[in-house]
Amino acid sequence: MKAVLALEDGTIFYGSSFGAEGECLGEIVFNTSMTGYQEILTDPSYKGQIVTMTYPLIGNYGVNFEDVEARRPFVEGFVVREYSKLASNWRSKKSLADYLKENNIPAIEGVDTRELTLRIRERGAMKAILSTVDFERESLLKKLEEFPGLVGRDLVKEVVFPKPYEWNKKKSNKYKVVVLDCGVKFNILRSLAENNCYVIVVPAYTPAKEILSFKPDGLLLSNGPGDPAPIAYAIKTTQELIGKLPIFGICLGHQILGLAFGGRTYKLKFGHHGGNHPVKDLRTGKVYITVQNHGFCVDIDSLPKEMEITHINLNDQTLEGMRHKKLPIFSVQFHPEASPGPHDAKYLFGEFIKLMGKSKCKN
Repeated sequence: MKAVLALEDGTIFYGSSFGAEGECLGEIVFNTSMTGYQEILTDPSYKGQIVTMTYPLIGNYGVNFEDVEARRPFVEGFVVREYSKLASNWRSKKSLADYLKENNIPAIEGVDTRELTLRIRERGAMKAILSTVDFERESLLKKLEEFPGLVGRDLVKEVVFPKPYEWNKKKSNKYKVVVLDCGVKFNILRSLAENNCYVIVVPAYTPAKEILSFKPDGLLLSNGPGDPAPIAYAIKTTQELIGKLPIFGICLGHQILGLAFGGRTYKLKFGHHGGNHPVKDLRTGKVYITVQNHGFCVDIDSLPKEMEITHINLNDQTLEGMRHKKLPIFSVQFHPEASPGPHDAKYLFGEFIKLMGKSKCKN
């Protein structure tokens, strides 16, 4: 079946469909990871986006039930150079094509993803439409004109689980952590569990009073999709919890923390998506290869004096980490839980554990 991908600048790519029939609209982005397409598809941070994989062959190890990062996939659409119809892996339960069709996600192969990636790098992330039913250029471009894009939209409410739930409840757990779910990846929860934490996951709109009622040792602000500025309820909750318990922010959680301290955020030209982004820890001078997935960033110059810059992106010098000079609060823009990608930054979960341990001693 034919498929078409149209960008808001008028560029058209034709190819073949290997996902669901129909069409989707979203912001077109590219991901530089060589493996891990299943984790990428199920990352809630991709809500509202059509993902292009820069690695040319995708689908050759199929899909399993273990490597998921959420209850279902959240990408709007999927773009690859070549889809592998043969899936060969001992854990594989189904093909990628079947998985996409089951979850109603359109996908296109046969696209020159190098050309598409270069266009995104030159023009920036653009609105795009992927269709298997409409091939008229003017019709596609009109739909793109009417599509609102990501700026100013609250996508968090579209991905969060609506009720609190527990993760890794054991008598031997040393710490209790509340995760403010803005679209949390399961590997964040797994990483906390590996560090002897009992985790309570609550929706992003949960008020501070309810979070404190759990008597947690720490709060983790999770990753999530889109623009952080409209997430006023999570920003307010964070402001009310500052100084009351240790806080660790990841990705969107990092941006929410920046806004809670009076900072500003802005949209990056084409965002950071993939598993090979170099980040420098300014405290030690070490450089880590990190996993990233964000289209917005905290403005360094907007942060108050009590916040110390801890990490910088070596590609574009944007903010990648910060911490409070006095309170047990820190955050990073990248993903220390990886999945997929390198595990260079796993140590940050240990830093969170140390902060909770010190806070417990004081109390």
